[in-house]
Amino acid sequence: MKYICDAPDKKTWFRLETEAEADRESELMDHAVAKHYRRERKQAMGGFKPASTVNFEQNIGMEAHIQRSMPLFLTLRNPDGDALVTAMLPPDPPDSASKTIIVGPGNSDPYPDHQTSIDALGAHCKITLDRSRCFPYGRQ
Repeated sequence: MKYICDAPDKKTWFRLETEAEADRESELMDHAVAKHYRRERKQAMGGFKPASTVNFEQNIGMEAHIQRSMPLFLTLRNPDGDALVTAMLPPDPPDSASKTIIVGPGNSDPYPDHQTSIDALGAHCKITLDRSRCFPYGRQ
């Protein structure tokens, strides 16, 4: 995981960078973020164009391309490392098909308990993370 930014109450946002991290997030949070991570990674890989035709050089730059092209998968953690919120934000710059999704454990609504942390992430990323647009399951 990669540090992204701090949030109130000693919470921290981290970026999920591997399938193993996405798998663990799915397990801890009882949702399907790993499935979405794999799909988005595969799509980003499909858009990679090697700069060289030399076989052993063809993957140079692929990981950087993937990190730039796929959505950001993020986790909010408390000081004990417990997973609290999972977010999927569009890549920078976002494309027209990009969605922003923010969920709590079991796809619950994280906004009542973590609004200030979500706002901190939005301020860091310079985007508005409104519940009405980012929480895909309506009222639960």
